[in-house]
Amino acid sequence: MANLAFFLDRDDEDRLVAAMVERGHRVEMRIGPLTDPVVAISAVTPDVLLVSADEDRLSAALLAACDARGIRVVALASSAAARRNVAALGLYDVLNAATSPDAIDEVVRGGAVEAAAGGGTRSGVVVAVWGPAGAPGRTTVAINLATEIAAAGRTVALVDADTHSASIAPVLGMLDEAPGFAAACRLAGQNGLSLAELDRIRQPYSVAGGTLSVLTGIPRASRWPEISTDRVSRTIAACRGWADYVILDTGFSLENDEEISSDLFAPRRNAATLAALGAADRVLAVGAADPIGLARFLRVYPDLLDLVEDRPVLPVINKVRASVIGLNPNGQVRATLQRFGGIQDPVLVPADDKGTDAALLAGRALRDVSPRSPALAAVSRLVADRILPPVPAAAGRRALRRRHPARPLHAG
Repeated sequence: MANLAFFLDRDDEDRLVAAMVERGHRVEMRIGPLTDPVVAISAVTPDVLLVSADEDRLSAALLAACDARGIRVVALASSAAARRNVAALGLYDVLNAATSPDAIDEVVRGGAVEAAAGGGTRSGVVVAVWGPAGAPGRTTVAINLATEIAAAGRTVALVDADTHSASIAPVLGMLDEAPGFAAACRLAGQNGLSLAELDRIRQPYSVAGGTLSVLTGIPRASRWPEISTDRVSRTIAACRGWADYVILDTGFSLENDEEISSDLFAPRRNAATLAALGAADRVLAVGAADPIGLARFLRVYPDLLDLVEDRPVLPVINKVRASVIGLNPNGQVRATLQRFGGIQDPVLVPADDKGTDAALLAGRALRDVSPRSPALAAVSRLVADRILPPVPAAAGRRALRRRHPARPLHAG
């Protein structure tokens, strides 16, 4: 049994106080948001202080006061900013805010945080969204994928790595003249890309339930030489430690520039796309559900498989509609992919011109403008079934909303 003090957000406090009492611990103090925690902690001597890792609660002064009194501090982090605050203060006892009471109980009783939290340093999952030429809907799928993952409570970085036609900024109504991905690549090339710099150059996009940080693409295609293979690889590696999921909107071309250039030291136009696919944990291959779009997809799909080797590739066929495919469009698309590409179990996203047009007009994501969109519903199922880790059968709605971040199984 331990004497506990709590300095948490209301929801976390309500969830954990009763749970810790049930497990035999004693509540020494509950510190309110208007109370000076340093003064409060000096009036009692708990064994452990459970504190939110946010800057407005966890400070160097509070840590010093606890150190002086021999009080162990265990921080609960619910965001990337909170984890960075903890790292800056040098505190190692850090748990995800969604960690179960049983795991927190183990830490309170003297267990190691790594054992209870299921790991140490964050290593975000990188998902590349690729598609052939012809506007199959790569950016639309990437944005909807990112917003749905963020709405599930994860921190998400949405990166526009398309050096041919970057478009995330205008689609989301953002300034495309902001530094974004090119600035991150330049900093990475100078060994100056830190989490603080990523926070500075990002553009936030509000998503209920989570955090979405956008690195906009190059505003003019002529700036592609700024984005080299090494810089892109370093930037993606930095983003892994910045967000739970990193969504990369890539270009279409898989051509290796070395094959078409005699200058081995010249910049490579397709370097960003190839580096993004090379760094991805999994790839979403997006094709358009029309005769031309399917032909383009099936022609290039084997090249994509050769490039990514043994990493999972999930075919996503976008804009499925009877007007261009005929009766039973889902069945016809599946049959075509199976017959000519040996592709089974693709994700089919129905066409929703009305919803996507409204989203473009508003400069917002589809979930903000047309939450009942059938296209959004298909992407939401994709996120729940194929991207996020599975939820235990016994988990309730609260657990579903606040699952501890984990990497999905590397299965096809």
